[in-house]
Amino acid sequence: MMALNVARVSLGSLTPMPQLLTRTQPLHILPQVGFGIHRISLRAKHCRCNAGRQKYTSSAVDEYHKSILEVKERLEREHGNLPIGKNGRDDEEMILWFLKDRKFNVDHTACKLANAIAWRKEFGVDNLTEESIRNIASTGKAYLHEFPDVKGRPVVVVVAAKHLPSKHDLLESEKLCVYLFEKALSQLPPGEEKILGIFDLRGFTLQNGDLTFIKFLIDVFYNYYPKRLGQVLFVDAPLIFQPGWNIVKPWLKSYANLMLFERNILQQRPCLLISELEFCY
Repeated sequence: MMALNVARVSLGSLTPMPQLLTRTQPLHILPQVGFGIHRISLRAKHCRCNAGRQKYTSSAVDEYHKSILEVKERLEREHGNLPIGKNGRDDEEMILWFLKDRKFNVDHTACKLANAIAWRKEFGVDNLTEESIRNIASTGKAYLHEFPDVKGRPVVVVVAAKHLPSKHDLLESEKLCVYLFEKALSQLPPGEEKILGIFDLRGFTLQNGDLTFIKFLIDVFYNYYPKRLGQVLFVDAPLIFQPGWNIVKPWLKSYANLMLFERNILQQRPCLLISELEFCY
């Protein structure tokens, strides 16, 4: 996947377009309402897909292949009831990703991967469709942006003020989260392995706080999609967000290093590159 070679792609008001889960309208009719009096924009460039691609020696490849086979055999022997095929116990790409996450410890990889595959089956991940989450997606509280960031990473946007736990069914919100994450991963370009998350915290109030859902997100990202988040950007977090963050931060452990808070940066500096996003007015 290559980012379009255009000058600026606006996230606008961060509210989904009529197609619920992605922005698909031509650039000239994307909404231009932005953060305050400014816009938050993605600087779209040709992504250098080879930059993130690791190079392995033939001996390393042999070791990786050996580890993959060991995990496959272990899963077949101890978890033969788990599904096979894509995202199944014989999916070598998935096995390699979990091996890297577990630093090529076969025992730990087999255990964590077995739990992840079992969860996918129980949660019905492969059965999630745009139609199945249409109602919750229509709230506009989360969507996948049509355009990647300058590294080519898919961008998932969450509009926190539109998350209403007292009105929205928790399971439906969880399904929306997983569907968007799966869709983002399916759009990864060659050489890129992670996605970018943006939380628009403008207008966040206590009624939007949801520690139960946050626990679900952390559990999902750590156990079932390990190290798939490249970075998470929190934009304009109000003071009322701080107490909740103080509770959540210890739960994140090493993932807390991926979180970046920015406040009033547009008023302080007219153009600033943060992560892979360029904020300009």
